[in-house]
Amino acid sequence: MKIVVGLGNPGLKYEFNRHNIGFRIVDSLARNIEIEFKKVKSYYSLISRGMINNHKVMLVKPQTFMNLSGRAVSKVVSYYKIPLQGLLIVYDDLNLELGQVRIRKKGSAGGHKGIESIMQYLNSEEIPRLRIGIGNPSVNFNFNCMSYVLSNYNNNEKDKIEEVIQLSTEAIKTVIEDGFEKAMRKYNRKLIEP
Repeated sequence: MKIVVGLGNPGLKYEFNRHNIGFRIVDSLARNIEIEFKKVKSYYSLISRGMINNHKVMLVKPQTFMNLSGRAVSKVVSYYKIPLQGLLIVYDDLNLELGQVRIRKKGSAGGHKGIESIMQYLNSEEIPRLRIGIGNPSVNFNFNCMSYVLSNYNNNEKDKIEEVIQLSTEAIKTVIEDGFEKAMRKYNRKLIEP
């Protein structure tokens, strides 16, 4: 079984924030394979189970808020005894241009508090991930990282983000059906242009 975890913050207030792109992509995948989420209190998460071409998959949306995502993910991993290579964490990345996606088998947290929490709870950096570029306007001297990731996309970005969500949904399906290497070759060079 493959466990796909979308990171975000729970609640309607955060639904369309840049920081919630992981939730939106996992929601898109759930719609694509026609499964629904149910709250599982013992995992601090919304969980959905289904199949992608004969591969069992579980989709997880931690409800602990971003910075405590590791608490929820560790509960799921521990209960199902899933090796770390059976995970795929989907989250926003300030270090990638808006429209870029990157699949990696391991790596540092890169300053992202959600993936950092997961690494701390699982005691490893060898956690597969799909990083979604949300842009980085840090050239502006008044840039506030927290305000930016908790902001919604502007009107010019909304269509592009919908394309990124669709591309990311297909990338996840490729990881599950064909493995990381093929997915990395196919999607790591992609960039959704305006």
